[in-house]
Amino acid sequence: MSKHQRQHRITRLLVDHVVASQEQLVGLLADEGIASTQATVSRDLDDLGAVKVRVPGGDSVYAIPEHPADRNVPTDQLRRVLGEWVVDVASSGNLVVLRTPPGSAHVVASALDRTGLEGSIGTVAGDDTLMVVAAEEVSGAELADRVRDLAGL
Repeated sequence: MSKHQRQHRITRLLVDHVVASQEQLVGLLADEGIASTQATVSRDLDDLGAVKVRVPGGDSVYAIPEHPADRNVPTDQLRRVLGEWVVDVASSGNLVVLRTPPGSAHVVASALDRTGLEGSIGTVAGDDTLMVVAAEEVSGAELADRVRDLAGL
């Protein structure tokens, strides 16, 4: 299982279960046949932006927050996300199509939306494919070149 597949599974586990510790998450992964260590889970949670939140009753559990649209992602973080998760970039008209490993398109789309990448007005993400809509003054090919540059492709 790849890192991205494991992180996707972690995201689903955090949605489906109340997870209070990294050790508990390691156990949930093991229940699904995924061997992992606490150190790996810790890095995955950090990569995913997971935080501990207090739930009714006072317990703290892991969650992956929904970021407000006006919260910007630094360009260095966008470069890292694109470099790690984008495997192909194509364009047509005012659209750019990005391919990612399964379950990763939403992470890339969110980073693009929150960076305010010049020339992009928004994204639509599926499971392993996302579309980036280029602004009127920018062609899809120009925007695709910007994304390729940031992704190191």
